[in-house]
Formats: sequence, structure tokens, C-alpha cells
Amino acid sequence: MSSGAILFRGGRILDAAQSIDAEGDVLVVDGRVAKVAPGRTIDAPEGARVVACGGMFVTPGLIDPHVHLREPGGEAKETVKSGTASAVAGGFATVCCMPNTNPAIDTATTVRFVQQAAREAAKARVFVVGAATVGRKGEQLASMHSMASAGAVAFSDDGECIMNPAMMRRVLEVCASLGKAFMQHCQDHHLSEGGVMNEGAVATRLGLLPWPREAEEIIVERDVRLNKAIGAHYHAQHLSSGGSAAILRRARAEGIRCSGEASPHHLLLTDEACEGYDTQAKMNPPLRTKRDLAELKAAIADGTIDVLATDHAPHTVAEKARDFASAPFGIIGLDCALALYAKALVEDGVIGWPRMIELMTRTPAELCGLDALGLGTLREGAPGDVTVIDPMLEWTIDANAFASKSRNCPFHGWKVRGRATMTVVGGRVLFEPPPAGSHSVSRPAAAAVGS
Repeated sequence: MSSGAILFRGGRILDAAQSIDAEGDVLVVDGRVAKVAPGRTIDAPEGARVVACGGMFVTPGLIDPHVHLREPGGEAKETVKSGTASAVAGGFATVCCMPNTNPAIDTATTVRFVQQAAREAAKARVFVVGAATVGRKGEQLASMHSMASAGAVAFSDDGECIMNPAMMRRVLEVCASLGKAFMQHCQDHHLSEGGVMNEGAVATRLGLLPWPREAEEIIVERDVRLNKAIGAHYHAQHLSSGGSAAILRRARAEGIRCSGEASPHHLLLTDEACEGYDTQAKMNPPLRTKRDLAELKAAIADGTIDVLATDHAPHTVAEKARDFASAPFGIIGLDCALALYAKALVEDGVIGWPRMIELMTRTPAELCGLDALGLGTLREGAPGDVTVIDPMLEWTIDANAFASKSRNCPFHGWKVRGRATMTVVGGRVLFEPPPAGSHSVSRPAAAAVGS
């Protein structure tokens, strides 16, 4: 559908950037937010499409700051085109892609390659996270300044941890000078060497090599100490250990600039999912324990963890069919993340829908500097990125129906509630109908679906 006028009528507008939580109307004209009217109605312009949003949430386009689109080099798993189709199907208008491609995204040329692929795909917005070191090897600084000039919004060696503390310190200094966040893959490779799942009783029973939680916690501790005098925006990715959250909490109390993110699988699954040598539950970092789930949720509740990110990591069916020790780490998540977050956080009473949407819009926008572009908000004049969500839509996760090229999802067959029913990017409706077989259930009063 081409850009024109779309009026979202009578939905519950959730926009933390403007402190809006009220029923009302939102008007998008020619790809921009033209008017937001909480508590009021807007007259529909001539020829505008009017979308009835009663009982729905109308939010800024969701943002995922941690996805793997695999291009260049991993096109059998995912491409920019298929990954962004997966994004809009899940309600995400914007994604930030990681640099662990082949070749790595460690030059301005490769940044521009991905940007061009995103323009050709014409689905979700794609912003590039550049590698901090050449080839993500942790040995030599990459051309961070030129990548930033080309449009890289943050830096990370994701998939690899920068083990050398002197190099880590230098990376933080460069990020501080550029005003860009550094996203750390927190893994001491010496402690985790050979490990394939959480250290504990399940690993012992299965005879699989352990991956201790200290491998994550030690890196978080080291990095926040290094950053104390530097003041870069340090961001700990895909936290799996409650101990890591405690370290971030203490660091923030000391005034150290840091943030953290959580992914659906680390909020819903434990290492018991690995029983039967199920490779769909093989994650990096690994699934841990019920105590970790509770501590991560507590960190979300108190604001220590302030970003939700899927770590969407596609792999082929053949790769995941290998034995547990040799199968790759990771799962896909874009198509179903919204409902999984709702299950872990809203249904479990951790936070309400408004705060959850904030962790999927305003805070990731600020992390990657996208707020300067008007993303993460429905402020008048901002890009017309809108997600409409039915919080009471019940559906069954079917990995075979995902827009992603890959199927590695341990949540296949789960019955969940809550789904994006429309994703609009720059005034263009890029996703609308839910899959066949979905059905809405009766909705309680608005106050009952999350305050």
C-alpha cells in the first residue's frame, strides 16, 4: 500500500516518550505522524483509510536492537529481505543487525552493502551495528569512525567477546568519542571453552560439557569497572544470569553508564529444555535456572534491565539436526517475540503492557540513537511507524508459518496471547492479516489488559 493518510481510530495509545497512555486517535499522512489526539477524535481526511482500533493498542513501531540477518555470507539461514519480512510480521518496524556475518561488518563498505539490501527489501527499517574490531577477532580496532559516518548506530563484536581488557578499554574510549553505544557479548571464552549448556545437574545427567554463569558475570564486572572513568554507553546483551543483573544494578547505583537487555528465551525457558538433547534449546548464552528467570524478571521490574531484544539467530534445519555438541547456538524470535514477552512479563505480573512497550520502543531507540531520527515515538512530525496490537488475540506459534527462512524455534506449538495485527513503516502498511486459524477472544475492560 502506498503512503497516503491512515487514521487509527479509538485505540489505546501507548507512547512512553510522550507519557501518553490514553484512548484516542492517531493520524499518519504522507509517511509522517500528522496528529496524535489522546482522549479526542480526529476528523478523517478525504480518502484516508480509517482503521478501527477499539480494544487494541496503538504504539510506535516496535524496535529490536539485536537481530542477525546473516547477510552477507549466511544467506542459506536468512537474508535482509526474509529477516525484515519476519520483523514486520512480528510488529517490528525497525531492527538493528549484528556484524557477525561473513565477511564481518567491519568497514564502511559493508555497512553500505547492508543498507542497500535493506532499501531493496523495502520492509522494516534496518540499522547496522558495526564490528568494533577487525574480523571480530579482538586484536585490532576496526574503522569505527568511518562506519559511524556511513551510518553504523552502535558497535559490537557480537558472537565474540573482546577478551583483551586493554582493547576493551580502547573500544569504550572510541565509542564514547563517537557517542555510540558498545554492545558486549558477555562471555569469558576461557571459562566457557567447550561448554554447550548451563553448568548444573541437567548437564551432568546428559553428559554435556558445562558453561558456568561466571563466564558471563566476570565480563560484565570487568567492563563496568573499565567504563567507570570513560563514560561510554555500555550495553550488556542477552543476559542469562541473575548475577549479571545484580552487577549492573550496583554499577548503575554508582553512576556508571550501563544498560542491559533480556530475550524471550531467557525469561521463559530453563536448562531443563535441553532434556532429550533438544538442539532447539541450545543457546548462547545458555538457558539457566528458575532462579535466574526470577532474578532477570526482578531486574526488568526495577529498571536495571531496560531493553527487550530477541537475539533473532537463524540456522538451517540441517545445522540444528546435528548432535547437541556440534549443533549451532541460537533461535529465531522476531515472528513471535511480542506474545512471548507478554507471557513472561505481563501475564506473570512483572510489568504491564505500557512498560513492556516502552522497553520495545523508547529505550531501544535511545540505546541506538534512533530517537534523534524520531523513531520510538508517535510524536507529531515523526516517521509514520505504527504497530497495532491486539493484546487478547490467542494464537498458536507455528514456526513453519514464519516469514523467516529458518525454523529453529523451541516455542513451536505454544499457545500464546497478544499479537501485532498491523505494522506500518513510513506510512506503508507492510503487515496486516494474522495467519489463518488465529482467533480473537472476548476482551475484558481495557484496564484489565495491563496498566
